[in-house]
Amino acid sequence: MPIRAAALARLRQIRKNGRGRWLRRAVVAGAVGAALLVAASWGSVSWIRSGAEGRMHTAHLVPDTPVALVLGTRVQPDGTPAPFLTARLEIARELYATGKVQAILVSGDNMRQEYNEPEAMQRWLIEHGVPADKVVLDYAGFDTYDSCARAKRIFGVDRATLVTQQFHLARAVTVCRHLGVDAVGVGDETAREYGRTWQFAAAREYGAGLKAALDVLSGRDPVHLGPRETGVHDALRTG
Repeated sequence: MPIRAAALARLRQIRKNGRGRWLRRAVVAGAVGAALLVAASWGSVSWIRSGAEGRMHTAHLVPDTPVALVLGTRVQPDGTPAPFLTARLEIARELYATGKVQAILVSGDNMRQEYNEPEAMQRWLIEHGVPADKVVLDYAGFDTYDSCARAKRIFGVDRATLVTQQFHLARAVTVCRHLGVDAVGVGDETAREYGRTWQFAAAREYGAGLKAALDVLSGRDPVHLGPRETGVHDALRTG
């Protein structure tokens, strides 16, 4: 009996030690993973900031470019742009009205038939004085990377002024530049009045920046490509 008891005690000790080693390894692996994630996030932030340095301006001081690229965001259930998107569209309207751009490319989500960001953006711009033939629609701008890639590869945009909120602008400019668009940008600050929403969206930029870096490194195709479209060039030729 003493021998059997000693053997059982030894087995329990081995199992306990095994669990202890597994736990220590899991803790170490988790700590290393977290450190790598933090380092990658800060690295992407540095890459984004350097890529956009000197290229973010006010609407009054931004250099002239042929096209304003307005990045889509939420549309309300009644089909009107939500406040963040309205603020972007107001900047695009001003850029066109002051001759800073000659055409506006609106790029957003139309993945579902009942949800259509580009057409909501087009309606707002036309209602606020932009000629219909100066507004070009990209229905497959599902994220910043796709909007930039399609602007270059589908619509043939080489130079553009990006329009979005200020917290998003550096990422948008940097991604577009790496995809072959000579980009500058104007960022909206008025939506800061929606304090909690602004803060939440700004905080998301750390994760979004890491995704953007991975997208650029992978060189992935946008979700939808399709044939080349002449809408932007046609808009620049008219009027």
